[in-house]
Amino acid sequence: MKKSILFLAAILLLSVSSFAQAGFNFGIKGGANLNQVSGISFSDAYALSYHVGVFTEIDFNKRFGLQPEVLFNQSSTTVASGFATIYQSVAALNVQDARVTLNYVSIPILLRYNVGKLVTLHAGPQFGILMNQDQSLLKNGNKAFTDGDFSMVGGLQFNLKLLRIYGRYNIGMKNINQIDQKDKWTSQQIQVGVGLRL
Repeated sequence: MKKSILFLAAILLLSVSSFAQAGFNFGIKGGANLNQVSGISFSDAYALSYHVGVFTEIDFNKRFGLQPEVLFNQSSTTVASGFATIYQSVAALNVQDARVTLNYVSIPILLRYNVGKLVTLHAGPQFGILMNQDQSLLKNGNKAFTDGDFSMVGGLQFNLKLLRIYGRYNIGMKNINQIDQKDKWTSQQIQVGVGLRL
């Protein structure tokens, strides 16, 4: 399943330029993430991590376009002190203040609205594929988090010739708790970063 989605993402980035009528750009990007997993099992504080990847800009006209991306997107959070009480079936290493790291391949497919040459607004869905998680949380030797995530993205980008400076907010729409239904876990992420159009 993961290989199929990654293959489709690669095909999308390589072939989507043929559909663009007004303009097509390709680039690399990277930046910082502030992450939070909502739910009583986790800390309310945001944790710092990072993202890197590639993007395409497909402008259909002067105002509208698409921006598909493929990102390595790391998310992290801290387990709340009451986690062991809630999930007695889960073995945790140092549950008190344990940090959990989740590594995703994220595929945002964003609608672009160019306010002018300088400013672009972004909005759209993001599909996340969990590549691996650390071993802090295990349910009978299995992962505590689902293999995928789905979120909605909104953000703002400044276009300075070849340079892109952006900020985004991603809100998870899917329960990523694979243990049971005692607590709903959803992701939240603030991203800031810099891109370079090649």
